[in-house]
Amino acid sequence: MRRRLVKGYKKIKLHGFNNLTKTLSFNIYDICYTRSAEDRQKYIEYIDEQYNSERLTKILEDVTRMIGAHVLNVAKQDYDPQGASVTILISEEEVPDAAVDPSCNKGLLVNVPQHVVGHLDKSHLTVHTYPEYHPDNGISTFRVDIDVSTCGQISPLKALNYLIDSFDSDIITADYRVRGFTRAASGQKLFIDHNINSIQNYIAKRTLNKYQLIDVNVYQENIFHTKMLLKDFDLDNYLFAVSKEDLTPKEQREIISKLKKEMGEIFYGRNMSRI
Repeated sequence: MRRRLVKGYKKIKLHGFNNLTKTLSFNIYDICYTRSAEDRQKYIEYIDEQYNSERLTKILEDVTRMIGAHVLNVAKQDYDPQGASVTILISEEEVPDAAVDPSCNKGLLVNVPQHVVGHLDKSHLTVHTYPEYHPDNGISTFRVDIDVSTCGQISPLKALNYLIDSFDSDIITADYRVRGFTRAASGQKLFIDHNINSIQNYIAKRTLNKYQLIDVNVYQENIFHTKMLLKDFDLDNYLFAVSKEDLTPKEQREIISKLKKEMGEIFYGRNMSRI
């Protein structure tokens, strides 16, 4: 695999702080079929509980430790009727208590609000959930949006596989971008400080083997985009409150067609005819 390198980047002495901003963004999708409106509501309630703001906060706090950062502030919110959000503000180096802004809680939530936000010093993590459904065809789609944005030496790519493994993901779209520049001691601008020609460089092999992947990269702009679609398709994994043995062969074919259409449209980013 061809790799683009920043020549001698490991030996370059920087002038001041590393001002490069590295942002990793995910859209993660879980697809499900429910036979009735009642089952659909139960599925949404189940997903909402599985990925409530408390669990999402734990995931982001784990990510903060993995990338070598420190929590400055956490804010979270569970929504009615469904959905949750978490934001964390982080810092590369631990900030002394006396220097932390009084508005920050360093992750210690007292009189816990129903919302979550986390902040980092110059960096942040956010997660939002979106349980969605089709009113007529029984398809429910649970979407999680995650953003990890860092400055300095810490990199969101260190938590890439942990984030993928933290969710049941039928489809993943991932974006990684390096913005701005930092300076070498000589004054030369550096627009990237690490090796990458695809997000796939940083995904575990066991995960790569499970997914069909497509890349859309703009190397000159340090923009990388990868789409992932789960290869294996077992109908039972997409049914809620029912198994395929409870369905007639015709029902199974119709449901599979609906599920694959939904997954294909999300993966390719366009409306499609029935698959």
